[in-house]
Amino acid sequence: MLKLINAGLGRTGTTSLKAALDRLGLGPSFHMFDIVGDEERLTRWEKIVCDGQRPDWAALFDGYDSAVDGPCAVYYQQISRAFPGAKVILTVRDAESWYRSTYDTLYQFALRSMQNPPPPGSQQARLFRVTSTMVWDGLFGGRFADKDHAIEVYHQHNEDVVRTLGADNVLVYDVRQGWDPLCAFLGVPAPREEFPRANDSASMRRRIAQASSGTGPVPTG
Repeated sequence: MLKLINAGLGRTGTTSLKAALDRLGLGPSFHMFDIVGDEERLTRWEKIVCDGQRPDWAALFDGYDSAVDGPCAVYYQQISRAFPGAKVILTVRDAESWYRSTYDTLYQFALRSMQNPPPPGSQQARLFRVTSTMVWDGLFGGRFADKDHAIEVYHQHNEDVVRTLGADNVLVYDVRQGWDPLCAFLGVPAPREEFPRANDSASMRRRIAQASSGTGPVPTG
C-alpha cells in the first residue's frame, strides 16, 4: 500500500527522490521506469490513459510503498483518494531550468518519435502513445513547444496540487535541499551520506541517443 505519492512533474528530481526514498526504507518506489520495463504494466497503463479504463489503484501499485514520476503527477488526485493516508511530496525546480531540461531531453525524444514514428505495436510506439496522451497532448494541450504556455501549465499544476490537497498536507520540495526537509516531513533520521543525484540532463541525453538508435531503453522522466 502506498505510503507516499510524488505529484511533481518529470525533470524535477523525481529519479533522485526515488533513490532517496528507497534509501530511507520507503521502497520499492514506483517510477515510470517500471512501466517501461514491464509489458503487463505498460498494457494496464495503456488501457487507463488511452482507453479511459477505470483503474484498480491497489492492484497497480501492489508491492510498492511509494510512487514517483510519470503517471503519478497527472493522476495525483485520484491516487491520493485511493490512498488517503499517503503523504504527498511536490518536487519543484526553477521553471526556466525545468523547461530547458524537459525540452532538451524528454521532448526531443517525443519530437523524434513524431517525425520518425516507431513500428506500430512496438514498445516504443506504445509508450509514446501513453506519454503523448497523458503529457504532451494531455497536460500541455499539444503546445509544449510554446515555452510561455508550458511554463504556465507547470506553475498551474504545482498550484493545483497545493490547493487541492492542502498546503499542510504537501511538502513542496527541491531535491537540492537534500535530506533535512525530506526526512523531517517523513519523521525519519537523515542519513549521513550525500543525497543521491540521478538522471541529470547529460545522462538523459545519452539515453535518448541510445533509444533513438535502437540500442538503449526508452527514456523517462
